[in-house]
Amino acid sequence: MTIADTTHVPSRPVTALGAQAPARVRDLRLDFFRGLAMFIILFAHTPGNLLSLWIPARWGFSDATEIFVFCSGMASAIAFGGAFARVGWFLGTARVLFRVWQVYWAHVGLFFATLAMTVYLTDLDITGQNYWGQLNLWPVFVESDKWENSNILLSFMTLRYVPNYFDVLPMYMIVLLLMPLVMALAQVDKRLVAAFVIGIWLLAQDALLQALGLGAWHLEFPAEPWSDRGWFFNPFGWQLIFFTGFAFMRGWLPKPPVTPLLFGLAAFIVIANIPLSNIGVRELELGWAADWRKANAALFDKTDFAILRYVHFLSLAYICWVLAGDQGKNLLARGTGAAARLREGLLTVILKVGQQSLAVFVFSMFTARVLGFVMDVIGRGVFITLAVNLVGCALLVAVAYGAGWFKSQPWRQKRATS
Repeated sequence: MTIADTTHVPSRPVTALGAQAPARVRDLRLDFFRGLAMFIILFAHTPGNLLSLWIPARWGFSDATEIFVFCSGMASAIAFGGAFARVGWFLGTARVLFRVWQVYWAHVGLFFATLAMTVYLTDLDITGQNYWGQLNLWPVFVESDKWENSNILLSFMTLRYVPNYFDVLPMYMIVLLLMPLVMALAQVDKRLVAAFVIGIWLLAQDALLQALGLGAWHLEFPAEPWSDRGWFFNPFGWQLIFFTGFAFMRGWLPKPPVTPLLFGLAAFIVIANIPLSNIGVRELELGWAADWRKANAALFDKTDFAILRYVHFLSLAYICWVLAGDQGKNLLARGTGAAARLREGLLTVILKVGQQSLAVFVFSMFTARVLGFVMDVIGRGVFITLAVNLVGCALLVAVAYGAGWFKSQPWRQKRATS
């Protein structure tokens, strides 16, 4: 979830944090791919959505979450990493804390808005379904000896109760809070950053630690005061891909060379992964693949962000990076005719959605449940499903343009005088 703002800055100041800070330049690839991720996230979170059977997650180990977090790291390197370079560590940390504050209230608002909406839809009793129950929100309404002393609302507000549907933003907050430490380490030696990020990731790998007899060292946050369930997205694991994107955008990691050998290797990894994917098991009916997935689930575990997810995503990202061209120039290839105009229009829309990802993400998570309810009422035929998804996409676009308009603060613009 990329939730950082990126803007153009003409100069490259020299500061106490080090030499020249990298220029903050809008990269079309960043906005384009996080824009695509926003649409995929809507499809994936709409209950009973036919399109969710064909999203990227079904073709490989990684999915839109990796796109979201990786691009968040890249955008944060521009917006927040740049703040450290311009104004120093203390004010840079204050900038990060302010963003965490914003994301926290977006998380709270999303939860209570979704809670109220699912209660309302349940009380309508049109479909006979319990919509807040589908999100496993029983502790909010149902008395139980299990959680009666947990003070559910206080636990939620302090991130000790993190329901699965509402777990991305808390993960992002914790990762952001690691940024000041990473920037402090970078002042000393970039190798310390690599050691810290990789070390924390290793301590998040529960299966690996259990195999080594070090299970007590596993880093995670409890998702419920009354159980040992951890956050579905373990921030100590997911920070690896965040800071990978961060390091690339800050220039700490060099751009990978564009060579036929490297491109071929990345393509091989992506294609070879298909038989082991959900598509391989579901559509190709590969029994051996299903057996392999059961036996090696820890290698692509989503909660702790296991190694095969990382390898698959980097391979896919490299292919997309090469195809998009430097600064996304291939995305801007001009053409003629109706098809070219349609392509340019779609590109413009996707970029706008990518630029307003926090507002779009929060709205999409809320809207996905509404779209699921609509299909419960009118059906899930192919035509209806496509139409409902199209309406959902149009709403995301509307929110993106609306958020952009508000951010431009048009009320501050002086009227032209004749």
